[in-house]
Amino acid sequence: MTGSKSSNIPGLYIHIPFCISKCDYCNFYSITDQSKIPEFIECLLEEMTMYKHCFDRFDSVYVGGGTPSILKSQQIEQILEKIRKTFSLFEDSEITCEVNPGGLSLNYLNALRDTGINRLNIGVQSFNRNILTFLGRRHSVPDAIDALENSRKVGFENIGLDLIYGIPGQDVKTWMNDLHEALSFKPEHLSCYQLTLEPDTPLETKYQNGGFSIPDEELYRSFFFITSEIIEKAGYVHYEVSNFARESNLQSRHNQKYWDHTPYLGMGPASHSFFKNKRWWNHRFLDSYISDIKEGTSPVGGEEYLSLHELENETLYLGLRTRKGINLKDFFSRYNYDLLREKKGILNKLIKECLVEIQDDRLYPTLKGLALADSLYLEL
Repeated sequence: MTGSKSSNIPGLYIHIPFCISKCDYCNFYSITDQSKIPEFIECLLEEMTMYKHCFDRFDSVYVGGGTPSILKSQQIEQILEKIRKTFSLFEDSEITCEVNPGGLSLNYLNALRDTGINRLNIGVQSFNRNILTFLGRRHSVPDAIDALENSRKVGFENIGLDLIYGIPGQDVKTWMNDLHEALSFKPEHLSCYQLTLEPDTPLETKYQNGGFSIPDEELYRSFFFITSEIIEKAGYVHYEVSNFARESNLQSRHNQKYWDHTPYLGMGPASHSFFKNKRWWNHRFLDSYISDIKEGTSPVGGEEYLSLHELENETLYLGLRTRKGINLKDFFSRYNYDLLREKKGILNKLIKECLVEIQDDRLYPTLKGLALADSLYLEL
């Protein structure tokens, strides 16, 4: 199974809005009341029927959350069976499920593999007990190690691992220990995210009340460059600001769709969808989602139509966050805008500052530019 395919093929996202407990830094929508799981699944299956004739074929399915592994394996199998009956999937589709390291038994992982899931994304975040406590994670370091080892034992050959850096109290040495521990398991994919203090989360509230201070920009940049150096030295491809793949064909097929305006369909509360120039999103709250489905109404909470100029700006912003960058011929063909001519002075400045390079009709960020991706976009 490969990670690459035609960029025109849509991806399917399923949001599972349940967690045993909420992590202090997380603002993804989820609830801890598990009594509504059966009702949610019933409505999710009905939502699939509503979209039966809207998308021809998918080559990626991503079951995220929340905590999808809070579901019984039979419930995940029920969801995937409905997907296969309702939509057409390529034979080599990438089918990913996010799992929390806590409580992942061999039997459960084996059952997940039997459902047809062929890629796991494990939310480890850290191998340091104190950092896990600070983040409000409920799993332990031994849980994370067991989850990785057991996933291999049952036959998963495509495993992604999430880590977080820039955490108060975390120095460069502690972070390097996390990276080396992660690499010792030889995951096919690594996502290394800088901690973001999201609004209305316990961690953000604690920060506003003076509970801790955050690293300065220079330390953040040190984390970024050390991360890239260590992981690339281990043979991985640094293909997006936060993402690394052990081989090019192990890059997340699904996530790349979000970065290049490939269509995707999201189902479940708070999920987002995109097709051509239209973006829409479901109600963020489970009760509203369930109410609409039971009334036979699509649970869409809002939508927007992007102008050609807005799509152009997004293409620039997203492209500068990836090592493959922007195909200048495609950009001109799509938006009738010649970046090389219109932005000649700025581009020459950025090239001189070693932030971007232009080669084979492609504009792409250097590693230094990738570290400043958001401000790089603002320059253009």
